[in-house]
Amino acid sequence: MPEIFTTLYEVFIRTYPGFLKAALITLEITAIALVLGTALGIVFALMKISKSKILQTIANLYITLIRGTPLIVQIMFLYYGITNIVVLSNFWAGAIALGIHNGAYIAEIFRGAIQGIDRGQEEASLAVGMNRRQAMRRIIFPQALRRAIPPLGNQFIITMKDSSLVYVIGVSEMFGLANREAAASFQPFETFLVVGMYYLVLVLIFSALLKWYEKKLDVDSI
Repeated sequence: MPEIFTTLYEVFIRTYPGFLKAALITLEITAIALVLGTALGIVFALMKISKSKILQTIANLYITLIRGTPLIVQIMFLYYGITNIVVLSNFWAGAIALGIHNGAYIAEIFRGAIQGIDRGQEEASLAVGMNRRQAMRRIIFPQALRRAIPPLGNQFIITMKDSSLVYVIGVSEMFGLANREAAASFQPFETFLVVGMYYLVLVLIFSALLKWYEKKLDVDSI
């Protein structure tokens, strides 16, 4: 066996207990960020398409600020800003920062999906006695949600990979652990290759689940 494969195997065997625990932290941060980001995305998408200029302005400001600045800057800014007001662990501060970041992108996904629904459906809903809120809740949004699933899935995968950036505030997720292992073992190439494989496996699993869910909902037929 070539020496590089032997070294990789040794690094994998030595580090896998730690990486399994770190992978769980990565998944936990990703899940929290996705729940928060989805909630924010729905709220700001509805604000952006509302008839209120004030709500539209607030939504546009939020989306522009988040999409126009680097995620790593947002993590640092929000971490030190949040912890000056409320005492939070670096785990929760990182998860909240990721959630706020993803909310801006998810808002645009939902906005596009909602506006992609034929306006005639809203007009028909109003014609049968529904108000705009009922039409949105019962008719428009369920269809928009199905349309949004493929781009949401892509954003979820991006979030999982972006979670590696919370290492800058000391969270012991996979990339943070890889940094420490590389420094301690003087084997950066092998260590980062191993952690890259962990990320790849997680992304492949998530992609397969997403494809199964899309097929179950028959998204392509919409």
